[in-house]
Parts: sequence; C-alpha cells; structure tokens
Amino acid sequence: MKRDLTPLLFLRSALFLLVQTTITVVMTPIVLAASTLPRYEYRYRLARLWAASILTALRWICGIDWDIQGRENIPARNGVVLSKHQSAWETLMLFLIFPRTVYVLKQELLRIPFFGWCLGRYRHIAIDRSKPKKAMVALMKQGLRRLQEGHWIIIFPEGTRVAPGERRRYAGSGGVLAARAKAPVVPVAHNAGEHWPRNGFLKHPGTITLVIGPPLDGAELPAEEINRRAEAWIEATMADISHS
Repeated sequence: MKRDLTPLLFLRSALFLLVQTTITVVMTPIVLAASTLPRYEYRYRLARLWAASILTALRWICGIDWDIQGRENIPARNGVVLSKHQSAWETLMLFLIFPRTVYVLKQELLRIPFFGWCLGRYRHIAIDRSKPKKAMVALMKQGLRRLQEGHWIIIFPEGTRVAPGERRRYAGSGGVLAARAKAPVVPVAHNAGEHWPRNGFLKHPGTITLVIGPPLDGAELPAEEINRRAEAWIEATMADISHS
C-alpha cells in the first residue's frame, strides 16, 4: 500500500519516539523500586500503566487508533495466546487485553538498557533461541509453572516480527504446552504492521484491527491439532483484515 511521506509524518513519528523513550526512562526506576515490594501485583499495575501511556501517546501524536474484536472469546480460565507478530504495538496491547500476562521472549531482550532491566523483573519466559532443545525444555518447565500461577502466556509462533503480507513457519511449542497443561489456546490476528512497521521509525495514521479468535481446548485436542487450527484461523483472518 503506497503512502505519502510528508514532513508532518516524520515530525509526529519523531515526537512519539521522544515521548515513548521519556516514559520508559522515567518509569524504569519506579518499576525497579516496586519490584522490591512483597506484593507482585504492583509490578503488573505499573507495566500496564506504562503500556497504556505509550499507546495513548501513539493515538494522540501519530493518529493511530485500534478496533479490538472478539473479547467475548476470552475464556475465564487463563491459558496460552498464539498471536501474529508484526510490530511492537501488539506486545503493548496484548498486555492490556489479557490479565497477568507473561511473554515467551529471547534472552537478548533482557540486556536492553532500561526496557530490558524492567523485563527482568517480571516472570517472562526468556529462552535461548540458538539452542532449540534447551529452549523447549525451559518453555515447558516455566510455562507449566506460569499457567499454574494464573498467568496468561503470550507466544508468537513465527518467532519474530513478520512484515504485512508475509508469513513464516509456525513453531509448535504453544500447542504442546497447552495440551500438557490442558489449558485453552486463544488465537489472535491483527494488522498492526501496516501502521507501526517492524523496526520502523515512521508511524502511519489509521486504525489497527485486532481479532481474538474462538478458544481451542487443550484438554480435548492434541497439540498438532491445536497448532493446525490456530495457524489456519490466524492466516485466514489476516487475509480478511489486511489492507496491504
């Protein structure tokens, strides 16, 4: 989709980057201080405040809004979310949609100044993607524990951000984890990359569509079937909502 690259677009994107960075730097010592408190929920409240603040800035500065569909599909019990990954936007929004969220993420993110320091204070599942077998063992061990603790686990099955209109091979770890835990799996599709591109400085105004799909029951379906159905639903929905 061809877009007009105007001076105003560059100005708004630069202003948003400044605000985003400022919010993160200011909140880092607050999160680190709160991590010493005995009640873990304080950290989640701060993280949700951080995510909500950045998304509010995105809406007001860059003119990016969003339409969330399918909230009624979220089951009462926590489980595994398998989501398309195109942008940084969904990592913020999914944190607000699903309570007590943890992500499966690469270990390198923990070394990023400010942002990574805060990530390390949460119960995210950090894996070494250069060692697939070891990563799978860590995901199963920590994932089962997080589900028992009441967390939602967010997994991007393609492993990395994918440009609009493209797709990568889906990993099967999400279905395996859900089947072992007998937990529900919720598929998620969105077109955030059309407005906040991966590794992109420019933020293009418009409305992001995010759709939450019907849950798949890990207590009844085998891992292979969970993964097959989730991928089919996500890619079919992507074709419906994509404008690229």
